[in-house]
Amino acid sequence: KGRRRTPGLRREEVAQRAHISPTWYTWLEQGRGGPPSAEVLDRLAQALMLTETEREHLFLLGLNRRPEVLLRDGGGVTPRLQRVLDALDPVPAIIRGLSWDVLAWNRGATVMLADYGALAASERNILRTLFLDPRARAMQPDWAAVARHVVGAFRIDAARAGAEAQMRPLVEELCARSELFRQLWKVSEVSEPPGEIVKTLHHPLLGTVEFEYSVFAVEGRPDLALVVYQPLTEAVRTRLGAIVGGSSDLVD
Repeated sequence: KGRRRTPGLRREEVAQRAHISPTWYTWLEQGRGGPPSAEVLDRLAQALMLTETEREHLFLLGLNRRPEVLLRDGGGVTPRLQRVLDALDPVPAIIRGLSWDVLAWNRGATVMLADYGALAASERNILRTLFLDPRARAMQPDWAAVARHVVGAFRIDAARAGAEAQMRPLVEELCARSELFRQLWKVSEVSEPPGEIVKTLHHPLLGTVEFEYSVFAVEGRPDLALVVYQPLTEAVRTRLGAIVGGSSDLVD
């Protein structure tokens, strides 16, 4: 065989890798034959070994929308994200995965939410904590309403990520261990994950406090979310900072 005059894959090779006909692939390049399906674009993205950003660009070109989020192991939380969490101290903040595992946290979260470092990795899960830990129930005056909303938000997160199968073991475990979770899951309600809400928590040192609860996407990591609990008053922030800084005598 002679040497190729241009680097890269031929049309026939791309089509073969994507399991589509060479004719259809040629039409796609030429903008003929109508818009491709999301499945075809996913095949092309895999065939061309595109990055997540390149895959998103392909969908914007082909369908004028972003692709559905794919559940994937993004390699854990980077040191850069941990530095962002630490910079937010004493404001409690965590990094949440698609299965709602708490993957990283700052000192404010340790004080206000849970001592995640003392928990086994499998127990650092928002759903397990909410439904199986009596302390979590005692911290939330509107626990039943929170539980209902959390189950609905988790369900829609899993559906958007195409991750129902991956979430099934966790769901089955919670259905077996929590009657309320089983009932809520059976109802099949969904609720839009909140962008910003006010959350009320009971704390043994701070008493009843209110936080602006906000969830932010992490650029380039669709499997992660940054969750921040911003104190509504400067007084609570100051007292929380005293606890985080180790000056517990300033709390009284």
